[in-house]
Amino acid sequence: MQKDDGQISIGLKKARTHLAKVILMLEEGEYCVSIMQQNLAVIGLLKSANDKLLKRHLNSCFMSAMQGTNENKKQKMILEILQLSKINK
Repeated sequence: MQKDDGQISIGLKKARTHLAKVILMLEEGEYCVSIMQQNLAVIGLLKSANDKLLKRHLNSCFMSAMQGTNENKKQKMILEILQLSKINK
């Protein structure tokens, strides 16, 4: 377990709890804009957790691969990061 795992886990758990509330809002027929605002808050929590995971990956797995001599592993890591950048658009 890495030192930032706790923060990431807390953020994901907050998002899960908040999402359950958003679903309940929808099921109870609350005002659409209120639901969307709360949904955006969940997205923000998930984005924050994802940013922390990416930072962790870049500073550990990615850096280790780039410092190594295995060219296939380096290329794989680069392609993974490029794929993630497409997902984030």
